[in-house]
Amino acid sequence: MGRNEWGWIVPDGFWEIVRPSLPPARVRPQGGGTQNTPDEAVFAAIVYVLVSGCAWRTLPPCFGISKSTAHRRFLIWSRAGVWTKLHQAVLDKLAAADLLDLSRVMLDSAHVRAKKGGELAGPSPVDRGKPGSKMHVLSDRCGLPVVVGVSSGNTHDSEGLKPIVTELQMRRDPRHGGHIKPGKLHADKAYGRADLRRWLRGRPIAVRIARKGMESSQRLGRHRWVIERTMSWLTGYRRLTIRYERYSGNYLAFLGLAAALCCHKRFIRLTT
Repeated sequence: MGRNEWGWIVPDGFWEIVRPSLPPARVRPQGGGTQNTPDEAVFAAIVYVLVSGCAWRTLPPCFGISKSTAHRRFLIWSRAGVWTKLHQAVLDKLAAADLLDLSRVMLDSAHVRAKKGGELAGPSPVDRGKPGSKMHVLSDRCGLPVVVGVSSGNTHDSEGLKPIVTELQMRRDPRHGGHIKPGKLHADKAYGRADLRRWLRGRPIAVRIARKGMESSQRLGRHRWVIERTMSWLTGYRRLTIRYERYSGNYLAFLGLAAALCCHKRFIRLTT
C-alpha cells in the first residue's frame, strides 16, 4: 500500500512541521523492531484515529502498519512531548505571519464522557454521575486554540482558569520576545469569581466576565462567540467527543494534536 492511499489524511505542509518534532527512532541491539516503519505512515494513522474516532484495533490496512505499532509509537511520541512541540511550532508560524492576536483571549470548557474511567474521570454533575472529564481551551481573538488542558468532570469550570492562563503567560512571545502578555480575557459567568478577578488584574489582564445577577452576557458575547466555534472545531475530531483513554495524558495528547491541526488549517486558509 502506498502513500497515495492515505496521504489525503494529513493536510498539505503539515508533515514538514511534524518531522523536526519527532524523537529519533530507537534501534534495538538484536535487530528487528519497528524502527524501519516510516514515521510518516504512523503519523497519518494517528491522525486517522483522531479524525475518525476508530479504535486502534480497527485501523485500516492501507497504512501498512499494525495497530500495536501505531499505538506504541503514539505513546512514545506523547511521552516525548511531540504534540506540545508541534502545537507551538504551528503557533509560531501563525505569529510570524502576523495571524495570531493575543491582545484578547477567550476561555471555555466542555464536558466529555469517559467511557473507561481512569485518571481525571470524576463523576459528572451534568451526566447522572457517570465518569467524565473536561477539556479546557484558551483561544486568541480569532478563535485559534492556543492552550488546552484536561481536568476531572466534577471540577468546576473556574478551577481551570489559573493553570491555563499561567501556562499561556509562561510561553515565549515569538514576535516581541519575553513572555506572552494577553490584554483582555473573556469568559462566561462560570468564571466570575471575585478572587479570580483580583488574580487576573494582578497579572495584569483586563477582565471581561459578566457578573452574576448584575450584567448581561449578551454584550460581552459579541467577542466570546469565537470560543464556541473553537470548541466546535475541536469536537469535530471524533476521538475527542468521548474519552476512551484511561490515562488523561493520552487524551490530552489527542487534544493537543487536534489543536495543532486546527491552527494549521487556519494558517493555510488565510495564506492561500
